[in-house]
Amino acid sequence: MNVVVVESPAKAKTINKYLGKDYTVLASYGHIRDLPSKDGSVKPDEDFAMDYQNDAKSAKHIKAIADALKDADNLYLATDPDREGEAIAWHVLKVMEEKKKLKTAKVSRVVFNEITKKAVLDGIANPRELDMNLVNAQQARRALDYLVGFTLSPVLWRKLPGAKSAGRVQSVALRLICERELEIEAFVPEEYWTIDADFNTASGDKITARLTHLKNDKLDKFSLPNADLANAAGEAVRAGNFKVASVTKKPAKRNPSPPFTTSTLQQEASRKLGFGAKRTMMVAQKLYEGFDIGGETTGLITYMRTDGVTLANEAIDACRSVIASEYGDKFVPSSPRVYKTKSKNAQEAHEAIRPTDLSRTPAQMAQYLDKEHLRLYELIWKRTIASQMESAQLERTTVDFSDGNGQTLRATGSVIRFSGFLKLYEEGQDDEDNDKDGKRLPAVDEGEVMTTNEVREDQHFTEPAPRYSEASLVKKLEELGIGRPSTYASIISVLQDRDYVKLDQKRFIPEDKGQLVTAFLSAFFTRYVEYDFTAQLEERLDDISDAKIDWKQVLRDFWNDFTVSVEGTSELRVSDVLEELNKILGPHIFPEKEDGSDPRDCPKCDDGRLSLKTGRFGAFIGCSNYPECRYTRQLGASEEEAEAATADEGPKELGLEPDSGLMITLRNGPYGPYLQLGEAEPKKKPKRVSIPKDIPLEDVDFEMALQLISLPREIGPHPETGSMITANLGRYGPYVECDKKYGRLASGMEVLTVGMNRAVELLATAKTRGGAGRAAPPLRVVGAHPDDGADINVKDGRYGPYVTHGGINATIPKSSDPMTITLEEAVTLLAERAAKSGKKPKKAAAKKTPAKKAPAKKTAAKKTTAKKAAPKKKAASKE
Repeated sequence: MNVVVVESPAKAKTINKYLGKDYTVLASYGHIRDLPSKDGSVKPDEDFAMDYQNDAKSAKHIKAIADALKDADNLYLATDPDREGEAIAWHVLKVMEEKKKLKTAKVSRVVFNEITKKAVLDGIANPRELDMNLVNAQQARRALDYLVGFTLSPVLWRKLPGAKSAGRVQSVALRLICERELEIEAFVPEEYWTIDADFNTASGDKITARLTHLKNDKLDKFSLPNADLANAAGEAVRAGNFKVASVTKKPAKRNPSPPFTTSTLQQEASRKLGFGAKRTMMVAQKLYEGFDIGGETTGLITYMRTDGVTLANEAIDACRSVIASEYGDKFVPSSPRVYKTKSKNAQEAHEAIRPTDLSRTPAQMAQYLDKEHLRLYELIWKRTIASQMESAQLERTTVDFSDGNGQTLRATGSVIRFSGFLKLYEEGQDDEDNDKDGKRLPAVDEGEVMTTNEVREDQHFTEPAPRYSEASLVKKLEELGIGRPSTYASIISVLQDRDYVKLDQKRFIPEDKGQLVTAFLSAFFTRYVEYDFTAQLEERLDDISDAKIDWKQVLRDFWNDFTVSVEGTSELRVSDVLEELNKILGPHIFPEKEDGSDPRDCPKCDDGRLSLKTGRFGAFIGCSNYPECRYTRQLGASEEEAEAATADEGPKELGLEPDSGLMITLRNGPYGPYLQLGEAEPKKKPKRVSIPKDIPLEDVDFEMALQLISLPREIGPHPETGSMITANLGRYGPYVECDKKYGRLASGMEVLTVGMNRAVELLATAKTRGGAGRAAPPLRVVGAHPDDGADINVKDGRYGPYVTHGGINATIPKSSDPMTITLEEAVTLLAERAAKSGKKPKKAAAKKTPAKKAPAKKTAAKKTTAKKAAPKKKAASKE
């Protein structure tokens, strides 16, 4: 009997069919053990010993593998063919060794780049030993990320309230986005003008040319900086009689791009399909694992985490065959194209991403794939085929027109003489790329006289570099050698989940929280957010893979310097941090005013100065004369926006509250506008109510203010229990409450309008705080959990949508749609949550019921152990 361990259950089913009854194929479901989410799991003082702990979700999978090994002759570790896969295989081996389950089985490592019968059988027939260099490179990366997260994040929490976490690579990616935003804010547009003329040829065609020489002087971009000079140049063109001075035609050639790597696939899927990096990898994963094609599950693409651009010889032959049959022999180059990876730090030498069978055209696959998977498959298929097609043949034409008096205009264009690969595929472009070929020009002859039709003086302004899109950010990270393509999707997700950046019109805009974190790290941990340093560390990880350096030495070198930097912040006061951040972010927080006045002058008092301050809930802008002057505004809000919430000279009086006779005022606080009843008294705070974000300030008149300040609002007695139902605003938004059961309202306005029927409906599906209640119905059922077959549900909670199974709840990241989240994603989220919390699904807990009959001392001991195992700190995010 032979046991084969892969990562996913989908792969296990497919491979089991290929190998037959003599093989048992089991899934590890990813990592079966990892560093527990608590400080101290990596021990620098013990030469970086790492305390691995079996994942809570993995107990069943570990047992299945262990049971299968009882009578096994061979254990084939067939996890993914990269560093992470090598590490997973090693962890499986170590756990089985600890359980003494390898008495008779011979252990081999098996890799295959695609899930096809031929590839799987070839892999089994040619096993190898585990590559400990790859394992150690992965361990080093994991330890570095862990040490940075658990060491740097607490510094952030102490010195910069409101910050959530810092990561070794995520912080560098955030710096890129923040620095681009500061560049845009500091950018000063520069004016320039161009002169274009439309000429009519003798044959009646129109040709447009641009002025390049004025009075025999060559013009550069800023030679005509204003309207006066532009008008004078335009008049000189209008006064001239032009003829064709020269016609230059040069042949040109365009070669196809290489087949996809992980990075280029993410970039191109973003440009052409609108897919984010995470979505691209999810869809590619399913294409790799396979679909049912003709009654057999077959992988449709090769492994999708790769830096390589090479193709196997059989793939090249298949490409050339498809090209000849589909497009003709003239589209097949005389010899195959060979691509080489340009990146000096490319990882393991895998093939590029390509279809496993090039004869499976997108049209043929349309009946088996849904729209999303078909679109990505088509992109990969076209790119692969095009990479082996003949070059496109172009003819670039330049026509110069002269009036004989020093004025020259030029028109450029190109003609495609042979389309070559362009017949099938052309690479998408970012906003920064402007190398597209010009338009086709009509035929003209030297000496031909032109008739001037129209002359235009056009005004232009220089523009800053655009904000990063997912495609351009991935491209930049790869250019700098930061991170690895397989990590880019998770890096981008973390930045969005931490509310450090937002995606607006497919462009990343840093939130003020992200700007603060970047400024803090740049000021006090400069070296560790430098692009060169991060890239060099990636190179050292690659050196570990190549057996050029000991992995522990890399950790020692990093840790020795890093701890010095951290210790240097121990005496740092929050006031020192704020002073430095005020210097770095001054232009961002206090942009220049149009009237030239000092943007830091307090608008409320005569001599106050505005500066960055921090409170319990994060940073805000406040006056230096506090507490005499209580002017504040939210970070990121303009002075005008702050004034909209209050009168020019202070709180805006809305009217007297009838019962108390106290004035209701509209005020602006560091966390937004609010209503206040009366004034503060010694040892007594006035009643305050925040104005919900979905209620426009202009709608807050006296009538609405009276309703808000009177909250909670009594809706009426519950028809079944008789207890009063109330509506109110809480820390987490508007809600209804009755007998400690809470129902969440959809908007702030609804707290003023919700009626009895709606309230009863919400309460009927609500949970009772502090006790058991009827669970809310799920928004949707994702599917059956592979461990026990019980449903995984999506529900809407106080903190947003989440997935739940067996008593384990896991928040769905903002970057994921709760209505389309896949079963595999849900299982992963639940497993990560279980590992962090130390909780086990209810089914596992139920097996321990007999423990209740044990003596009290034994029970107490179990509880003590459970407390010890609980995480001391919140886990810092991975890259």
